[in-house]
Amino acid sequence: MSAATTTAGAATTAAGRLAALGRAELTLLGRSKGMLVTAVVVPLLLPLSVQQTLKGDMLEKAGLSMGTAMLSAGIGFAMLFAVYAALVNIYVARREELVLKRLRTGELLDREILAGTALPAALIGIAQCVVVALACTALIDLEAPEALHLAVLGVLLGIVLMVALGAVTAAFSRTAESAQVSSLPLMFVSMIGSGMTVPLEVFPDRVASVLELLPLSPAIRLVRGGWTGELSAYEALGATATAVAWVVLAVFAVQRWFRWEPRH
Repeated sequence: MSAATTTAGAATTAAGRLAALGRAELTLLGRSKGMLVTAVVVPLLLPLSVQQTLKGDMLEKAGLSMGTAMLSAGIGFAMLFAVYAALVNIYVARREELVLKRLRTGELLDREILAGTALPAALIGIAQCVVVALACTALIDLEAPEALHLAVLGVLLGIVLMVALGAVTAAFSRTAESAQVSSLPLMFVSMIGSGMTVPLEVFPDRVASVLELLPLSPAIRLVRGGWTGELSAYEALGATATAVAWVVLAVFAVQRWFRWEPRH
């Protein structure tokens, strides 16, 4: 078998197709300055605003340090802006430009098209989570995580969910301009009610129990619990089950309602 044949065969594997589509999407992302700023710069700056709003008594009531609170906020913002908001715009733009429709005529499966398109944003989100953790450790004296596996699980589940919800939101967005508006409800609700900017412990118990069911709440809870070590096995299992349920629901919604051609 020749080297050319081997190379051609490798390019037609699922991994090869995903990598090729991811590289192409990364190139397009680099050409969009506005989207690049939203995905890379904004999530790293927003946690600084949280530091100004969190008061000592609020942190004391929640049993959190400033470093843990900043970590949760930074990782949450990375998921929302670098992954979710960016992908809503990307999916809608590619659909309106007929890119998605053309990709479906080739070897790529539908799930490969969605995953490959999301790959750069997901990797940027993961990289930002790592940067936030390192920055909080170095600058705010954040202690080492007590249960790193829970924090990693929270980040991965959150990223996967944001990818799926980005596709769902794109399905109901007519244009790239309207996509910037249609993504706002989930972003505002998550920032206020998922424990990112305001710890859920400061809310009344009944309200907190409802807020724990929001899409991003389980991921934030796993990340925070993984760092503090104060999350019991039962609580970690409950947060994981809630996150997985949201992922399954979001994937079903994508399969049911995602549009591959421009909306008219």
